[in-house]
Amino acid sequence: MDELTAAGITDPDLRASYEECKRLNALHGKTYYLATLLLPKAKRPFVHALYGFARYADEIVDDLASELSVEEKAEVLSKWGNGVLADLKKGTSQDHVGRALIDTVNRFDIPHEHFEAFLHSMTMDLTVTQYQRYEDLLEYVYGSAAVIGLQMVSVLGTISPDAVTSANEAAEKLGIAFQLANFIRDVGEDLDRGRVYLPMTELEAHGVNRQMLEARVTTPQIKSALNEQIQRVRRLQNESTAGIKLLTPGARECIQAASQLYCGIVDEVEKIDYQIFTKRAKTSNWRRTKVALPAYLRALVSR
Repeated sequence: MDELTAAGITDPDLRASYEECKRLNALHGKTYYLATLLLPKAKRPFVHALYGFARYADEIVDDLASELSVEEKAEVLSKWGNGVLADLKKGTSQDHVGRALIDTVNRFDIPHEHFEAFLHSMTMDLTVTQYQRYEDLLEYVYGSAAVIGLQMVSVLGTISPDAVTSANEAAEKLGIAFQLANFIRDVGEDLDRGRVYLPMTELEAHGVNRQMLEARVTTPQIKSALNEQIQRVRRLQNESTAGIKLLTPGARECIQAASQLYCGIVDEVEKIDYQIFTKRAKTSNWRRTKVALPAYLRALVSR
């Protein structure tokens, strides 16, 4: 039985929308996509829908129609985002990605404010070029990452209603850890887009300013600053571990694997001696296999 049939998705248009979300996930989120394969078939399409929505919005900001001005991108994002939010209220959508998203939201009663927060963060990306303090950055990463974790808890479920609050707290922390790991790896790419996500006051405490980053030379000061950020990723990951155990048994292996692989990005940054301007820290296929294969076997047992 295929995933869509297992999930009870039979309408042809709806199936096409879910397939598009899956394509976006497989194309742009290879590590995340691998982790979804650890889920029961009946859960996978809904995770793809959440990813498809997030990825499409991100494409508008960074990739889609890159020749457009900031104002033009803001207009495109606003029109599409407002359309999705309106569809959430109606409970139906004709958008090629939104159709699957709305169906997922309806099935799992996902709060609409999570999507409002996400779109707010995407809008920030159009005008905000740096963040002074970590507290300032948290406004952005709550919408761009923490709410993704909250959406996932709704879809994956918990062992009991009493576990939802703790599971949500853990999901927020893990989502933020994923995002921060990406920021550490992608300093150079983000500079190309005119942005610095690492908090400036924390960089300055290590003797690093924006001009040093723009020079793209990995100095001892930059290494020290990156190390501080890496330690935060690991703290957040550790603090989320207990919450993963509160998810339904069929979901735990997926999230645990995602945690190891995504947060493992910072291990790869260390392995390349923080040379983030000349090398891309990425999880090797060997590490993916080493994490995913045992997790897949454990997931089969849990089902």
